[in-house]
Amino acid sequence: MFCSTAPDPYSVRRSLPQHSLLTLIRTLVITKLDQCNSVLVGTSVYLQDRLQSVQNAAARLVYSRRTLEHTTPLLRELHWLRVPERIQFRLCVLAYHCVHGTAPAYLSDSLRPTSEIVGRRCLRSADTMTLQVPSTRRATLGDRAFPVAAARAWNSLPLETRACSSLLTFRRETKSHIFRQSYG
Repeated sequence: MFCSTAPDPYSVRRSLPQHSLLTLIRTLVITKLDQCNSVLVGTSVYLQDRLQSVQNAAARLVYSRRTLEHTTPLLRELHWLRVPERIQFRLCVLAYHCVHGTAPAYLSDSLRPTSEIVGRRCLRSADTMTLQVPSTRRATLGDRAFPVAAARAWNSLPLETRACSSLLTFRRETKSHIFRQSYG
């Protein structure tokens, strides 16, 4: 016989150990939140809040907390970035791939290092590994474009992080930097 209602998530919580539940949530929920989330840069707070509520529910499920309990301590303990910070993290990783030539050409060609700008070659800022942020006419649409959003996210990182030689080190340093900024 088929059940017409969805199973209670807390009944799943009671039947699994916490580490198994965490693995399940990372696999089924967090990966879906991260899938193509860099295209969500500049979307409305309302849409980002809807995604954040999914992440908050997942954190509450891991720790068996009630709906009204605050999730910031839970997210901090799980070392999960909030949705806007996850978007920024993904943009930074894409920018890293573009800078190091491992991204598709259509993305890499859209980002331009400031050291390639003719008037800046002799300035000290040419050695900071920053990207040129193209000017836009419309803040609503232009700021969401990949060259603008990725360059701003990349330039917001510390020089030591931008200078990382391996992707694994870059990801770890970037997440730590964004995590410290977010949860301070």
